[in-house]
Amino acid sequence: MPHTVWYVIVPSGTALLMLENNDEIYLIGETNFMARFTGSTWKISRRLGISLSETGKELKKRPYPPGQHGQGRRSKMSNYGLQLQEKQKLRFLYGLGEKQFRRTFQDAVKLPGIAGENFMILLESRLDNLVFRLGFARTRAAARQLVVHGHVIVNGKKVDIPSYRVTPGEVIGLREKSRQLKVVQESLEGRATLPAYLEYDENNMTGTYTRLPRRDELHPDINEAVIVEFYSR
Repeated sequence: MPHTVWYVIVPSGTALLMLENNDEIYLIGETNFMARFTGSTWKISRRLGISLSETGKELKKRPYPPGQHGQGRRSKMSNYGLQLQEKQKLRFLYGLGEKQFRRTFQDAVKLPGIAGENFMILLESRLDNLVFRLGFARTRAAARQLVVHGHVIVNGKKVDIPSYRVTPGEVIGLREKSRQLKVVQESLEGRATLPAYLEYDENNMTGTYTRLPRRDELHPDINEAVIVEFYSR
């Protein structure tokens, strides 16, 4: 049976290069076709086996890869493919492009301590992510839009850079007019449990990043050591 090669387009414009040979599926590489992909992340969650929304909804009914043969297909990957997939899981979880993701990793390597844990802490400390954690937006993509459009303030000053790195002690809030936005109100009503490293002031609608998170407070289904291996090749 001749082998077949195809691309799978995923968020942030990355295309995964897949090869099928004798009913085995291999992840053999990646490339970038566009700045950002705006399609549904549900298929990507199923393909990578991780809930990108962190609600578990994507995998609840169909906990297997998408496609006609997704339920019965077993993917056999090389070591490189496994490393790449783990990297993609974390990158899509935070919704970053490859350049920004790699730059954050390079910053993490320069810090004292364990590179993989530092990497995850830096990602968690992004302003758009903490806006999402505080419940001002239902998804990180929506949180990014709030930041970009100038709705978010840090220590009383407008910050419109999603990648802004929040430091412990800084206070995140919304501009006065932005607090009444319907999307914000609806998101706050459905907010999940607040992480232990955040405190929320109901009266002022502000959240304080009290401390850096511990590794056991971050996503348990990510093997950051494998990602370090990927970038150390």
